Amino acid sequence: MPNEQYLSKLQRSQELVVTTILGDIPTLILGPKLRNLGYRSIFAKIGSPVYIQNGVEFNGTSCIEIGTGVYIFKGVRMNARGHKDNRIHLGDRVAIERNVDIGCLENTYIHIDEDTFIGPNVCIEGPGNIKIGKHCMIAAQSGIYANNHNFADPMEPMKYQGVTRKGIVIEDDCWLGHGVTVLDGVTIGKGSVIGAGAVVNKDIPPFSIAVGIPARVVKNRTGKDLAKK
Repeated sequence: MPNEQYLSKLQRSQELVVTTILGDIPTLILGPKLRNLGYRSIFAKIGSPVYIQNGVEFNGTSCIEIGTGVYIFKGVRMNARGHKDNRIHLGDRVAIERNVDIGCLENTYIHIDEDTFIGPNVCIEGPGNIKIGKHCMIAAQSGIYANNHNFADPMEPMKYQGVTRKGIVIEDDCWLGHGVTVLDGVTIGKGSVIGAGAVVNKDIPPFSIAVGIPARVVKNRTGKDLAKK
């Protein structure tokens, strides 16, 4: 255990040195190219080319994998916490817009598959595992939360009652509109559309259109209207 703690501190020190030196070099002054080269010494995996703007914060880079052709814009915070069993994976050609927050707790795997777009100010948080498929579009201000606070005991503060960690799956080719919230334990089926502002607290079948709080399926993409049933 002492050796593991020492190695963890050493990795974090190396990470801080590299990201402090390279992280704030302006985009217009070869910043992305220098980061593309320099970050290879600290990430678990990083493709080429990768476009990372200045002002991106990383923690636990030894547990972060970045594919080829990935775009990460200003203000993104990506925190794998350095725990050996954590993993954040960004597939090829993923785009992460400004001010997105992606975070793990212990034993968390967050997987965002290829060609997926994550809009500005989205929050993606463990500790449950999160899998977002290929060709998905997650619009601005959405939240994907693979945890839920327990609150069964009214005499104990909720913050001490623990959380669930069932996990979330968003299958390929899904579109989540502005401000959608996805809660722990949910699977959103392939090809589904979730309307702006919806709160998804139960599974959504493939090729569905769902709206509302809580989200309910009103149509499938073959054209069958379910709103009156």
